[in-house]
Amino acid sequence: MTRFALTIEFDGTPFFGLQRQPHGPTVQQSIEEAAEGVTGENITLFSAGRTDSGVHALAMRSHLDIAKPFEPFRLMEALNAHLRPCPIAITAVEEKPEDWHARFSCTGREYEYRIANRRAPLTLERGRAWHIARPLDAQAMHEAAQALVGRHDFTTFRSAHCQARDPVKTLDTLNVRREGEYVIIEAAARSFLHHQVRSMVGTLSLVGIGQWRAEQVGEALAEKNRAALGLNAPPVGLYFVKANYPDEEQD
Repeated sequence: MTRFALTIEFDGTPFFGLQRQPHGPTVQQSIEEAAEGVTGENITLFSAGRTDSGVHALAMRSHLDIAKPFEPFRLMEALNAHLRPCPIAITAVEEKPEDWHARFSCTGREYEYRIANRRAPLTLERGRAWHIARPLDAQAMHEAAQALVGRHDFTTFRSAHCQARDPVKTLDTLNVRREGEYVIIEAAARSFLHHQVRSMVGTLSLVGIGQWRAEQVGEALAEKNRAALGLNAPPVGLYFVKANYPDEEQD
């Protein structure tokens, strides 16, 4: 039995998230069916994170175990052939030791949220960015975001359906910058609560349009109450960017 690590890119628009669901198509189901078509084996995919319906990934990390011998490149090619025409691409495959786990070995996760800040409606980026027509002050959003960095009780910014046992998380970075018509929010942490990134982005957007004072973000955090949340951003602008592992640290 060989453990293969996959790097996966996908457009989340047609899926009910990454994790298998009983009520609709998911990324996990698509890849497992492709793997079973390639190997003839009953395959289970394990991933570094979960994504909601409509959320995208640039480089999700996952793993699966296969008894049949495969070269990584050949496996990648075969999986991609079976995945067509699903908007999923396996961009890399590598062998890993049997104690390597896509979820439990992961020491950090990075997300990016994209806001298209322009008057005109979206065409090419529709479904891949949150459209906000009112001008956003990205610098004010960045300054307000720093109140959320560090170790906090993020109850205000977690979904009511979040299954995490503890609302306390350490947010390593939360940066906001403007790139032309786009406002980009980058978030990094060891792990996140359900809807945490979207909830933080939605609240920061209120600062950006001048509806909230910057200080209100920290005040909402201190409330430890979902009712204090400003706004939950839609899933369309959220991307899983990277999963970090100790054996893959960059120089």
